[in-house]
Amino acid sequence: MKTPITFISALLAAGLAWQTAAAAPQSARVRVSESHYTLANLQGDMEAEITFGRDVAARILGQLKLLDAPEVNQYLNLVGNAVALHGNRPEITFRFALVQSDTINAYAAPGGYIFVTTGAFALMQDESELAAVLAHEVAHINQRHIVEALHIRGSDDAPEAGLARLVGGATDTARVAFTQAVDKAVEILFEAGLQQADEFEADRLGLVSATLAGYDPEALPRYLSRLEKIQDAKTAVLYKTHPPLAERQRAIAAMLDNEGLRRLPGASGLSRFNDMKGKLPQ
Repeated sequence: MKTPITFISALLAAGLAWQTAAAAPQSARVRVSESHYTLANLQGDMEAEITFGRDVAARILGQLKLLDAPEVNQYLNLVGNAVALHGNRPEITFRFALVQSDTINAYAAPGGYIFVTTGAFALMQDESELAAVLAHEVAHINQRHIVEALHIRGSDDAPEAGLARLVGGATDTARVAFTQAVDKAVEILFEAGLQQADEFEADRLGLVSATLAGYDPEALPRYLSRLEKIQDAKTAVLYKTHPPLAERQRAIAAMLDNEGLRRLPGASGLSRFNDMKGKLPQ
């Protein structure tokens, strides 16, 4: 079933339509790295990924209520797009928002839709930690982790091509398959989780993006250290769908040391972050 228009209206009304500063016409921003694709195929695959992600995002908003805080959501979009500019998907317009939940988690739907729970936001202590979490979710989208996990294949064995075939299908069989794919994506996000290798990759790429954007490279390990101390219902789903935090911390520490990132200065954005926290609905 296609996404109800009310959900998409809610996304736009909540300020999720923020454009990146370097945005160009969609037709001019397709990737050309995969030589076995034509530009037309790349454009079609990209549009299919965005359409699919919009349906997944609508399902997320069916379970978690969007926080009515336009100024804070705009702030998330500014921070999120700052780190997204240092990724490898310039063809995607990323959209970020807070959703109401005491659980500590964040969700990335294909096509650029990213949601952070109010529980996760409350645990953060400065903007650099927010940037680190958003960069991790951006990396999941950039690497097409959800699309890859669905194991949809087209005629050329590319998951993107298979997704385009599902999205563009007009038969009842295609519509059922599309709905099942959306169901599976939501199950991955809320229950099953991605492959552990995908999470480690998102940590690594996200750390690079946030550091290149000028943020403190120690922000993610600092946030995860605080998260390790919480062992209750707020973290149950996150622990179920992610690798053990100790393993993530070791991998991040090794990267910081091996790449010399600990020596890099980085902004915390503490004052601005605290200002935005004060504007949350009481």
